[in-house]
Amino acid sequence: MASQSLAYRGRVIGVLLILLGGWGGLVPFLGPYFDFAYTPDKAWAYTSGRLWLSIIPAAAVCLGGVLVTVSDGGAAFGALLAALGGVWFVIGTPVTAFALAGHGITPGVPAPGHGALFGATTMRFLEPLGFFYGVGVVIIFFAAVSLGEILVARMAARRYAQWKQEDFDRSEQYGDEQYGTSY
Repeated sequence: MASQSLAYRGRVIGVLLILLGGWGGLVPFLGPYFDFAYTPDKAWAYTSGRLWLSIIPAAAVCLGGVLVTVSDGGAAFGALLAALGGVWFVIGTPVTAFALAGHGITPGVPAPGHGALFGATTMRFLEPLGFFYGVGVVIIFFAAVSLGEILVARMAARRYAQWKQEDFDRSEQYGDEQYGTSY
């Protein structure tokens, strides 16, 4: 019963990871429609920075979320893969700025539009959170929760199986009538 509840929550978290990965991969391409963008602030403009800093980690998070949602055996690997994608959302920009300076892998510059909901200063604060850092931290959180629930569910299933085996052994040893169990 408890493991079914954990499995359900794990699947909900898997779906959340898929949605967060989708957000992280699509926001660079859809953000310009809502004046929420990095340069080049044109919708569906491809850059190598968008590939390495948004699309690849988003694909890792989405694949991890799918594994958490549909696979019991691969759920732990999926949670770990999603966590790694979230970590890359957080550290990818500074790592590429340091390690690959001059190679053209950059997210661009926050480009608040004229019709933005907030002022330019507020948008320059919100855009890195919405594109990279905030999304990555939330992904890491949900991936960690998912991994924890997977481990707890496995331990609970193992203990339940052990308890059932002990119960069966006692009934074999003492008989169903003496032991007072009925199957």
